[in-house]
Amino acid sequence: MWSYDFLMDRTEDGRQLKFLAVIDEYTRECLALEVSRSFTAQNVVENLQYLFAVRGRPEHLRSDNGPEFVARAVRRWLDQAAVKTLFIAKGSPWENGYVESFNGKLRDELLNRELFLSLDEARWVIDRWRLDYNHRRIHSALDYQTPAAFAAACAASVRATLSLQHHTRTLNPDSLTDPGTNIGG
Repeated sequence: MWSYDFLMDRTEDGRQLKFLAVIDEYTRECLALEVSRSFTAQNVVENLQYLFAVRGRPEHLRSDNGPEFVARAVRRWLDQAAVKTLFIAKGSPWENGYVESFNGKLRDELLNRELFLSLDEARWVIDRWRLDYNHRRIHSALDYQTPAAFAAACAASVRATLSLQHHTRTLNPDSLTDPGTNIGG
């Protein structure tokens, strides 16, 4: 299950900054933290296309009912990708707790303390914060691992399980012989 949401801020000159945060609820990883002046439904689809190509697609994607998330283009594309949507009730951010918790950390630790001079500076600073969040910040819910380390351990476990399943399916019991048995005479 992934969650996504938007946050807003401004550059020093008063121009809008909009942040698209995508979180893996299980690993707590911030999969994307994109910064732009605005986002269209097509921008959301493009970001999701990239994440699905790199990380695989989630079974569910949770969001609020913002116009970029309920747009026909986004819903149609998610239907084609076989990803189910879970929209939270209006005015109920607690129903999207993982991404809201992430947003609160981002706001408290960075956005409330930083004055961005430009869009490019905001992108650079935000990307560095995201890398720190994923690779250096431990989470008690992840047994005091970082989200990246926890995700890597999960991926290794899945690969091992799939390898074992593949090995078990390809094993042909008819080709096995007991070394103590003389077959054919």
